[in-house]
Amino acid sequence: MHEETVSAILKKEAIEYIISLPCDRTKDLCSVLLKEFSYITISREEDGIGILSGLSLTGTRGVLQMQSSGLGNSLNALMTLPFLYGLPLPILASWRGYYQEKIPAQIPFNEKIPDLLQVYHIPCTIIRKPEELHLITSVISDAWIESRPHVALISPQVWEGGEEKPSISPPAVRDRTVSLFYQGVFRQPVMQRADAIGILASMMTDELVVANIGVPSKELYHARDSPAHFYMLGSYTQASPLGLGIALGTGRTVVVLDGDGSLLGTAALPVIASTSPDNLIIICLDNGVYGSTGNQCSPAFDTVDLELLARASGFRNTCKVHTPDELKDEYK
Repeated sequence: MHEETVSAILKKEAIEYIISLPCDRTKDLCSVLLKEFSYITISREEDGIGILSGLSLTGTRGVLQMQSSGLGNSLNALMTLPFLYGLPLPILASWRGYYQEKIPAQIPFNEKIPDLLQVYHIPCTIIRKPEELHLITSVISDAWIESRPHVALISPQVWEGGEEKPSISPPAVRDRTVSLFYQGVFRQPVMQRADAIGILASMMTDELVVANIGVPSKELYHARDSPAHFYMLGSYTQASPLGLGIALGTGRTVVVLDGDGSLLGTAALPVIASTSPDNLIIICLDNGVYGSTGNQCSPAFDTVDLELLARASGFRNTCKVHTPDELKDEYK
């Protein structure tokens, strides 16, 4: 089975985590990898860029496994996280729109992917036949030696001719009861975002901190700079996914200073809740606006309750604070 060949290669390359958004052409590969590795299913490919970048920062090896169209969805995150910061990030992408593609929507973007990656100087290795699967080794090796992204484009032709295998079956029982009593109370703020960041910075000891893009990173730097801080320069929505990856790769406490705009733009909250590392703290600095772009109102201003959204995503330990004393008490 070619899927077992891939699994064996990944084990030989000391891969621990598979970050995956499944593709129909690789459903059997997903089934094999799910059993053999720590397997995290995501809902947006760019969140996988963030999670895997966090793992790479800790020296933990993983691969992002997805459909090639996801490269378009995650191109900005790819360029502003692993490419910009020099982080190893091997990607196994099922190449759609290339070989006997029956879905017209897959063709316009996917057929041009090698040219697109060349424009952005992202290494790309094309694997067209089963006997070329060994090239995955060089993809992973290059990513780690050169500290950069490297994409393996795997043609659907690779999986032809193998024995028919059953796809993943969901658990037989899905019954569950969700019981929630919640009353979210919003009070007039008495802190600015910089005030809250300053309070948190004064209480931090040896935590690893991820600061959201734009002004929050500048405010944390001003309040307390540290080699343990990761200042996001780009990659909108990727602070919390990056924090998740770091938390999975280390035993140290990881704190993410995120914002309401970024958290509303990501699909990472259910992924974080299902993974549930006990060393990860996400602090949403909810000022109801996009604070780095001119204070335009976000949906959190008068519609969305981020705490309720976190609970609906599966978070069990949440709180809402408004004053310096409340923030200090909850952070202790």
